[in-house]
Amino acid sequence: MELAHSLLLNEEALAHVTEAKRAVFIFEWLRFLDKVLIAANKVDVKEKQKKLVEQLTGLISSSPGPPTRKLLAKNLAVLYSIGDTFTVFQTLDKCNDIIKSKDDTAAYLPTKLAAVACVGAFYERMGRMLGSSFPETINNLLKALKSAESQGRSEILLSLQKVLSGLGGAAASCHRDIYKNTRSMLTDRSMAVRCAVAKCLLELQNEAVFIWTTELENVATLCFKALEGSTYGVRVAVSTLLGTAMATALMPKQATVMRQNVKRATLEEVLELMATGFLRGGSGFLKSGGEMLKGASVSREVRVGVTQAYVVFVTTLGGQWLERNFAVFLSHLLELVAHPRATQTHVEAVYSRRCLSFALRATLGGLLGEKAQIAAAKEICLAISKQMRAVEAVVNDPSSESRAGAADVSASQHVMVCALKELGSLVQSLSATAAPLIQEPSIGFLETVTSVLLHPSMAARLAAAWCLRCVAVALPYQLTPLLERCAECINNLKNSPEAVSGYSFAMAALLGGVYQCPLGIPHSKGKMVVSIAEDLLRSAAQNSRLSLQRTQAGWLLLGALMTLGPSLVRYHLPKMLLLWRNVFPRSQKELEAEKARGDSFSWQVMLEGRAGALCAMRSFVAHCPELLTEDVIRRLMTPIECAMTMMSHVPAVIKVHGAHLKASAAMVRLRLYDILALLPPKTYEGSFNALLRELVAEFTLTDNSANTTTSLLRSLCHYDDSVLMGSWLQETDHKSIEDQLQPNSASGSGALEHDPSSIYLRVPAGEAVPGPLPLGVSVIDASVALFGVVFPHVSFKHRLQMLDHFAECIKQAKGVRQQAVQLNIFTAVLSALKGLAENKSSLGPEEVRKSALALVMGALDNPNPILRCAAGEALGRMAQVVGEASFIARMAQHSFDKLKSARDVVSRTGHSLALGCLHRYVGGIGSGQHLKTSVSILLALAQDATCHEVQTWALHSLALIVDSSGPMYRGYVEPTLSLVLTLLLMVPPSHTEVHQCLGRCLGALITTVGPELQGNSVSISTIRSSCLVGCAIMQDHSDSLVQAAAISCLQQLHMFAPRHVNLSSLVPCLCVHLCSSHLLLRRAAVACLRQLAQREAAEVCEYAMSLARRAGDGKDNTSINLNITETGLEGVLFGMLDRETDRRLCSDIHDTLGHMLSSLAVEKLPHWLKLCKDVLAATTEVGGTVASDSRRKEEEDDSKKDEMDDDIMFTSLGQDDKSKPSVAPRWVTRVFAADCLCRIIHLCENADKAHFDLAAARVAKTKNPEGDFLVLHLCDLIRMAFMAATDHSNQLRMAGLQALEDIIKKFAAVPEPEFPGHVILEQYQANVGAALRPAFSPDTPSDITAKACQVCSAWIGSGVVSDLNDLRRVHNLLVSSLDKVQAGKGASSQLYSESATTMEKLAVLKAWAEVFVVAMNIKKESQSRPARPAQGEDEEVGDEGDVLPPDSLMTLVQPELPSLSRLWLAVLRDYALLSLPAEFSSQLPPEGGAFYTPETIDTARLHYRNSWASVLHAEALWLSSTGFGTAEDSAEGKSASITGPGVASTAGKNPDDLVKDRLHLLLGISIEFLCFPRAEEPIEDVMSCLHALCTLMDSPNARTHIAEDQLLAVELLNVLHRLLLTRDPQSMQLQVTTVVQKTIRAAQEHLDHIRSSRTVEDAGGEELGEGGDTGELLPGKSLVFAAMELLVFILVRHLPQLKSEGKESVRQKPQHLCDDSSRLVAASVTALAELPSLCSPAGSMTILPTVLFLITGVLRETAVKTSDHSVSVPVSAALQAIKTILSSRAGRSQTQWSALVRSSLASVLEFSQPDVCGAGVDEVSLLTAVTLFLLSASSELIGVSVLQKGCIERFRHGLGSEDPWTQARCYQLLLSVFQHSCRSLSAPYIHALAPVLVEKLKSVEHHRPSTAAELQAVQEGVKVLESLVAMAEEHNRVQLLALLVPTLISYLLDETSFSSASSSSKGLHEFALQNLMHIGPLYPVAFKTVMGAAPELKTRLEAAIRSRQANSKAKAAARQPQPSVQAAPTIKLKTSFF
Repeated sequence: MELAHSLLLNEEALAHVTEAKRAVFIFEWLRFLDKVLIAANKVDVKEKQKKLVEQLTGLISSSPGPPTRKLLAKNLAVLYSIGDTFTVFQTLDKCNDIIKSKDDTAAYLPTKLAAVACVGAFYERMGRMLGSSFPETINNLLKALKSAESQGRSEILLSLQKVLSGLGGAAASCHRDIYKNTRSMLTDRSMAVRCAVAKCLLELQNEAVFIWTTELENVATLCFKALEGSTYGVRVAVSTLLGTAMATALMPKQATVMRQNVKRATLEEVLELMATGFLRGGSGFLKSGGEMLKGASVSREVRVGVTQAYVVFVTTLGGQWLERNFAVFLSHLLELVAHPRATQTHVEAVYSRRCLSFALRATLGGLLGEKAQIAAAKEICLAISKQMRAVEAVVNDPSSESRAGAADVSASQHVMVCALKELGSLVQSLSATAAPLIQEPSIGFLETVTSVLLHPSMAARLAAAWCLRCVAVALPYQLTPLLERCAECINNLKNSPEAVSGYSFAMAALLGGVYQCPLGIPHSKGKMVVSIAEDLLRSAAQNSRLSLQRTQAGWLLLGALMTLGPSLVRYHLPKMLLLWRNVFPRSQKELEAEKARGDSFSWQVMLEGRAGALCAMRSFVAHCPELLTEDVIRRLMTPIECAMTMMSHVPAVIKVHGAHLKASAAMVRLRLYDILALLPPKTYEGSFNALLRELVAEFTLTDNSANTTTSLLRSLCHYDDSVLMGSWLQETDHKSIEDQLQPNSASGSGALEHDPSSIYLRVPAGEAVPGPLPLGVSVIDASVALFGVVFPHVSFKHRLQMLDHFAECIKQAKGVRQQAVQLNIFTAVLSALKGLAENKSSLGPEEVRKSALALVMGALDNPNPILRCAAGEALGRMAQVVGEASFIARMAQHSFDKLKSARDVVSRTGHSLALGCLHRYVGGIGSGQHLKTSVSILLALAQDATCHEVQTWALHSLALIVDSSGPMYRGYVEPTLSLVLTLLLMVPPSHTEVHQCLGRCLGALITTVGPELQGNSVSISTIRSSCLVGCAIMQDHSDSLVQAAAISCLQQLHMFAPRHVNLSSLVPCLCVHLCSSHLLLRRAAVACLRQLAQREAAEVCEYAMSLARRAGDGKDNTSINLNITETGLEGVLFGMLDRETDRRLCSDIHDTLGHMLSSLAVEKLPHWLKLCKDVLAATTEVGGTVASDSRRKEEEDDSKKDEMDDDIMFTSLGQDDKSKPSVAPRWVTRVFAADCLCRIIHLCENADKAHFDLAAARVAKTKNPEGDFLVLHLCDLIRMAFMAATDHSNQLRMAGLQALEDIIKKFAAVPEPEFPGHVILEQYQANVGAALRPAFSPDTPSDITAKACQVCSAWIGSGVVSDLNDLRRVHNLLVSSLDKVQAGKGASSQLYSESATTMEKLAVLKAWAEVFVVAMNIKKESQSRPARPAQGEDEEVGDEGDVLPPDSLMTLVQPELPSLSRLWLAVLRDYALLSLPAEFSSQLPPEGGAFYTPETIDTARLHYRNSWASVLHAEALWLSSTGFGTAEDSAEGKSASITGPGVASTAGKNPDDLVKDRLHLLLGISIEFLCFPRAEEPIEDVMSCLHALCTLMDSPNARTHIAEDQLLAVELLNVLHRLLLTRDPQSMQLQVTTVVQKTIRAAQEHLDHIRSSRTVEDAGGEELGEGGDTGELLPGKSLVFAAMELLVFILVRHLPQLKSEGKESVRQKPQHLCDDSSRLVAASVTALAELPSLCSPAGSMTILPTVLFLITGVLRETAVKTSDHSVSVPVSAALQAIKTILSSRAGRSQTQWSALVRSSLASVLEFSQPDVCGAGVDEVSLLTAVTLFLLSASSELIGVSVLQKGCIERFRHGLGSEDPWTQARCYQLLLSVFQHSCRSLSAPYIHALAPVLVEKLKSVEHHRPSTAAELQAVQEGVKVLESLVAMAEEHNRVQLLALLVPTLISYLLDETSFSSASSSSKGLHEFALQNLMHIGPLYPVAFKTVMGAAPELKTRLEAAIRSRQANSKAKAAARQPQPSVQAAPTIKLKTSFF
């Protein structure tokens, strides 16, 4: 393939290629040429042009295939347009000659077609440059057209289209000829030709004025005829032609109008023309769906096509036109549906309604913005009220001609249905933005809609009910009032049958909508519905005129009630069971008696009543599965079994009383089947025989003369087989009308009146309005579904009987009936096989299989493709169920034999599918042995060019086999792939099904090769390039499904071999498809973009932008209809969200944008913020349809500058705004944009800290102006959040508040660099306040208020606001909400369910709790902070004014605290009760809690779970600050009255019990939660809980309670240990250690208290403390043990080396822990040291070895030298701990204790050995530890020579240290040892170390200190020596002074050297002098002796004193601040250990 990549065709390489590969080689060369010509240098091209032209024209006559000729033509045209055009006419002539040629053989055809394609391409590319040659060319083509066959016809027509588009107005002279010659072909046999003509005429009407003036009617008639018997593709093409022609007739292009004086058509004329098509069609009599219809009815294809044309017509004219002319358009459509020709039969009427609903939805829903939609809704309202007035006039005036009136009424029902359906859809899509429409009194929206509830026709009443349901779902606050209103009307108008029926429909619809309103309805409404329903059922018998309506209404309401779910139905279940029992006779006898009684009317009422009861049961079983206990099922079975028995009596009753009962009887059967399908089959085993008899009779049409077919077959067949059955039509934008054309009975004629119960059921996914099929079809569907459920449970004998019976039924029926019976039977068999597979049961013994197989095999040769499909599917399912290799082999062999011998199309297609299905269901392994044969047969069939149907089925099966065989297929990949390529290059493009199947095959092959595709071996790269060529061919195909297949293949390739997929060409292609009119293509494009954006978002966006640039520059912008502007692909996707309704597509768009956002948002911050802002800003604009006028003007001016062609100069409105996104973003898109905003903030948080630091961001921005930071856009962020939070749409308000909360939390602490002491959010106080205020208005839904409370608490707690008055604004909002909470239950009239109230109240209390916690923290901090120093007050007064006094927040909260604390306690009580396990549910208070009602318990739990943690923390703070609220309780009596139930008054209890109750409540909740915090629980809850525990421990009452009940404390510690095991965050672990420390302290206090009370009474008795006399600690009971466990866990987790066994040869260096870790370790060590004090002496000896081991271990691992000589937190904690332990040794046994102390010291000495510990160790800390041992445990260590020697070594090493700081500390520590009171301890140290000390000090004379640290070391040394002098006895003092004094004198400097000495040297001089002056007077005698002995000392001293006095005089002036040398740095430990 690489050889094909050259500018000229490599002919010698071509000669070496095999025949089969030659076409591929040529195609690959043309592909390369296509890319390279545009980019190549023109000079190079001109050089080689001659040769290139030769090669290309040579290819024309080499009979190229379709894709090759297309590319060839394109390349030739491009070559001429780039290079010289000299020879173009020769080439043209050559082509014309080929076209003229008389050779009509099939072999010459490809050459002719290639020539035609070339001509088209030349004109399209060069147009007017080709001068006057066009008349001849056009004539030539038209002549050829007459004699050509279908492929030639379509190719010539497409060429003509290109010629026309290239020449534009220049070809005017030929327009008439073309029109005359082509128009007749609109009714061509070949559908491809019809499509081509439509495209050609569409091009023609751009310039040929006569098409939309004089010939308009003829064109319309032609189009109507063309639609008859059309396929989907033809309908799309023809409706585009028709719609565009009509639109042009109405609004011609200005340019053409100016050239000729044209009479414009009026709107009425145009609509009238369209209407004839809709009502009369192309005139002519057509059979439709096998049934002769009365009167010349319009063919359905025409009606559907015309409907699409209406949509094209309006879309072409644009949104603004629709806005202006909506009234006319609406009344026209409504007149159509009222026309008697459109509604000849009921099914026809439904079809017409659906068509017009589609036209309305597609235009209103897509083209109009929200404002314009509201205006349109008003118009519809007016139309409805006008109709209703007319109806009322007829109903109220019986005298007028009754026939005419009745006709009007029945026509009006269809108008009403259409109007109300659209109105409902509008309101639902507008959601909360529809509020103004509902509220405006002048429209009277609700009055109008409810008036239709009294319409005489049931369809209209149901439509009105549905519309009300839409209103309630869109505006949930309307739900309860509407329900109440309907209830009132039913009660007031009990005697009007229409009112009973209409209002009950409305109530049922409203109840059915409740599940879409998260806030629900009040519980009492359920009771209201039950009582109304009961009343209706009871009074049904009283008045025969109303009995039918009342019965139906009563049961309908009860069925609707069930949708509210188990929590509500539970209360009414006993009553319901009773009602159900009473509807049916109790016994067989009563049943018999019943048969004899009654007239036909009473039977009808009875049957309707029973159908209603069964329907309510079904609703119960479907919606309340939790209530279906065995007992309930048993009680349900009584009436159900009775209904089954009754079924057998009904035919006899119908015989007696007339056929009009048939419908009611069918309804009963439908309901029965429905409920049985939902119940477990085991429950009705006994009735199987009778039931199966009914079911089989039902779908084999035994008693049914109509040939009704089921609608389920399609859904039971595999989705992938749609290509064979044509059901892909369901996946288009026109699905809702195309359904009418499907072959099964009444397909697509769903309507509410067929089954009123669907008004309250959930709407099936993907449908806007529920559309149950007519009763006849529904019953058969239900019987088939139930058959599938029951069949697996039936005995083999019965299975055999049924299968044989099926064969018999098929044999008996004839013709059309046989097809219908067979379809139904197959659907049932498939349903049964599916049931067997799901139940994993087998089909049965041999004879059952035989019978089933005979049935299936018979249908594989059926002429109906749908049946063949079903048979193949059934065969596969059978193989799956039987699962025996021999059986599968037999079936496969049968098909092999058939395929080898059969020649007819039917059996070849059927059996090839059978092979595919076998593989699909048995999988690769099970059918592996047949793989080779299957593949070879199918490959052969796929090459059968004579029959495309065979090719399609064979290729489809091949794709199934490739898919299911997986890696086993690897060996067949190459031959299959080469076949696929050959076919792609050969098969004519009009056979789209073949191409689609080829696409499936290619996709399956790519998956089979999989990741191997990345490889580089020759075979793999061949496979890869073949796949890429295949994709290229399919991408160029005209059919959108083939293009979609190409995209999914490329997507697969990209997944496996991303480097080899060229994104630069793929992405632009995908972008173009985003605007495609085909849903599947848009889906494929977005799905592919989604995958690409996951990996390469940046590239994707870049390529998309380059496409936009190309479109702006290049010539080809005409062909691309793209709206990529500066917003790039992201902007287009956001725009699509406004237009698309398909769920899957929208979710893929969301994902794609999400992936782009996460990889690009941080780098391209301004771009993404602008995107979100533009979408959100649309909320405020007024111009309904168009985004914003000023912006549009600019855009228009820009576009005008680009292309000032004469046509565009005069563009009229209609054409212009098509390219602009004409609709302001809808609310759903805006919600998504607000979510994106939150995501951007979150992404920035993880990216760079500068995003949240203004100063840093500004610095970074100056360094790199390209960079951008979030904080610089804070103003925009706030503005966006504000816009969203104050919108009409509730969902958007939620998103906006969420964004606001995120912004507050992230930016609260960001300082404002220009105003120190302030934060940047302060300037936005007004915005935040304004955004929050509306959320607290009384009519705001609870969920929004709840969210706003959260934002309030975040804002108040963030500390942004520093002015009390500003704070008060937001604070007042919370106060007002608190008043609402205190008002108690049921005060206000309720709109939503009780749980919504619960949510709101809890949110308010949670917000207050958070504010209180913050206030307490501020207060605590201000108390712990020292008071501000008073200096410099005068400078700072300005700033001080703003800073809040620390308790100002407290002053705001304080007044509310007494009531708050009670409410908080009530919340906690409720929460505690609600979190009890289910088995204690009987203990819950029957009247509910303080904030929840018993009915809403399940939903309330969730709300409590969200808010309890903050409340717990607040309540704990409050209780511990008020001594457990005992002070408050006395005042409680007064206010108890308002708190409502649940907040019980506590007057009767004594304070101690009260404290205990409250403590246990709080502790219980905490421990229960911490036991099992689920992973999804937020860490904040865990922290709140721990903070609360800490706070509790601060209160003395709580401490004593916890300490008294030791098991409680142990449990708490165990739970905390468990928490540490499951959760990581360090902050949480720190909090846990704090709780542990406080628990230990509490126990200590308690022990001390007991000890003090014991010592008074008696000293004897047992030892206090844990461990008693034995020292044993029991796990589970011992607090100390629990604490040890937990603390050891923490230590080992942070210092894993602690647990290393034995002495390792290499010791790791001690490590520097991070801050959190070191704090944790320190806290744990401190807690450990306190544990021994909790034990008895014996107990303490049990734990001390461990404790000391751990503490010394921590010391060893964390003693790291730091640069600033600070001591790390863990080290100082360890030292403190050693001191604590050593100094408390009361009553311990001496020997053990000594051994313990000695071994501890020994281990410290061991790891502090200089050679062991190496560098980097903090020697000082280790020396400090040694010193601590010596000082605190001297008695145990005296005389232990080994230890003494070790200690002396360490000190000696320390003294010899290089580091002066270490020396200084060493001196200090020595001093403390020397001064120890016990001489026997200190003496050996003095003897050993004093000489060293003196030596060190003497040496200083020669090495004077050069730094302050060295000076300090010397000073410390001298101090030690001085103290030794002081300690010595009098007679030894002289010797010591003789050491000290000379040393000091040696430090003095003489006069000369003093001035030049360094500061530290001078310092030493001063220090020595001072000390000498001090020593002299102290020891006068000894001093004199020493001085006398050495006269030179004396002279030095005197000289120094003299010079000092001289200096001091000079200095006297500057002597105020004492220049004491002591100011040299002295070292202070953070903690003094001594």
